[in-house]
Amino acid sequence: MAKQEDKIQDEVTQEEMDAKATEQVEEQEETPQEPTWEEKYNELNDKYLRLYSDFDNFRKRNIKEKADLISNAGAGVIKDLLPILDDFERAIKSNANTEDVNGLKEGFELIANKMNNILNAKGLKMMESKEKAFDADLHEAITNIPAPTEELKGKVVDVIENGYYLNDKVLRYAKVVVGQ
Repeated sequence: MAKQEDKIQDEVTQEEMDAKATEQVEEQEETPQEPTWEEKYNELNDKYLRLYSDFDNFRKRNIKEKADLISNAGAGVIKDLLPILDDFERAIKSNANTEDVNGLKEGFELIANKMNNILNAKGLKMMESKEKAFDADLHEAITNIPAPTEELKGKVVDVIENGYYLNDKVLRYAKVVVGQ
């Protein structure tokens, strides 16, 4: 009987060992294995392609928005200048039959003031150049003439075309005559 008990004990021990081995195999199967280098490469390549595609779409959208902005940038200024165009049309119609020179002058001065106010509101400023020192960054010298006085040597004697600033940047250089 002792032999039978030893045999049964050996069978139980063997069954326990088989159960433990099966559990270990199942645990190994359940734990994920380390991804291979090809899987890592494919995953990173996919991420790269998606990121590159997103960036390319952003770049194209940004270019389109800039083109729209540039093409429509002048629309606001033109819309603000339309009343001045209307004023000129009215002035032309009313001036066809008028003999009043002072009225004509006053009308054109009003239109010019209206235009200056609109352009000043948009950031345009006229450059003050007359009797100022010649500055190549602001002025374009058309010609040099002998200075009428000693204090006008190297200074602007006459302005042919006014220069303008737009938001404190030179928009157009003043065309000037410089005294020598």
